[in-house]
Amino acid sequence: MSTRLPVILDCDPGHDDAIAIVVAARHCDLLGITTVAGNSPLANTTRNAIVVRDLLRIDVPVHAGAARPLVAEAQHAENVHGVSGLDGSDLPPPSGPPASEDAVRFIVDTCRAHPEPVWLVPTGPLTNIALALRAAPDLASRIAGISLMGGGTFGNRTAVAEFNIWGDPEAAAIVFAEGTPLVMCGLDVTHRFQATPERIERVRALPGHLAAVLADLLGFFSGTYVSRHEGMAGAAVHDPLAVLALTHPELLTTRQAHVAVETRGELTRGMTVIDQRHLLERPAPTCTVATDVDADAAFDVVVDAIGHFSR
Repeated sequence: MSTRLPVILDCDPGHDDAIAIVVAARHCDLLGITTVAGNSPLANTTRNAIVVRDLLRIDVPVHAGAARPLVAEAQHAENVHGVSGLDGSDLPPPSGPPASEDAVRFIVDTCRAHPEPVWLVPTGPLTNIALALRAAPDLASRIAGISLMGGGTFGNRTAVAEFNIWGDPEAAAIVFAEGTPLVMCGLDVTHRFQATPERIERVRALPGHLAAVLADLLGFFSGTYVSRHEGMAGAAVHDPLAVLALTHPELLTTRQAHVAVETRGELTRGMTVIDQRHLLERPAPTCTVATDVDADAAFDVVVDAIGHFSR
């Protein structure tokens, strides 16, 4: 058995997705990267994933996935990530096209074939994961679990809905109801993990091209956050926490809770409903919910991972 957890990272790069790719490449057995429309349209998120993969110089396939949510129309986050989905640095062109345009098939086949149970780590809307679970009813019992970035007790796209869950609530509802082990890193924890100016300068001080690129990207990302939020010193670097929850669980505080996704409410569509009652008859927990992070130690891991690949 490998000491590095086998992982498929399903993402929509996105600045924080790029950092998640770096951390996963450093600390996981990264079997593949799959892309979904979210922060930007699918063509952009796929290109961005390939570019980040190329910058790391790792031999990991990128497979393009869902271009739109299961039911709703696709909506993106140009106001946060820019028109390209990864604005802020002069990025090279991708080395080539994705390995396939069937991320769902890659997820299913890889999880079935791998000798160890695979962790799925989605950091964008959950469309690909829901489609894979529906396409392969055996998948839920084969995987180790799902560690996702999304949700929380408050929202960022609406008052109660976080972007990834809001982007495809129907897919999220399928994933949360499946019964497979779930870890949720929502806004309650990710807003405690910020790319402050001091942390960005730590990245910029590293040698090599990758560090310079990522420092520029984090600078752009933090600029959009600081300009749009009260009391934030930098961007919330959401996505790598879904990786760190598996590779460095000691850095996160968690609790067990029952979590469901609202799909129909006029004001609450996309809300993760976390049962926080103390009633004895409350539903059994379905999810490990992250609530806090040792942000300094977690950023040490990020800096180390960037330094490992930057040259």
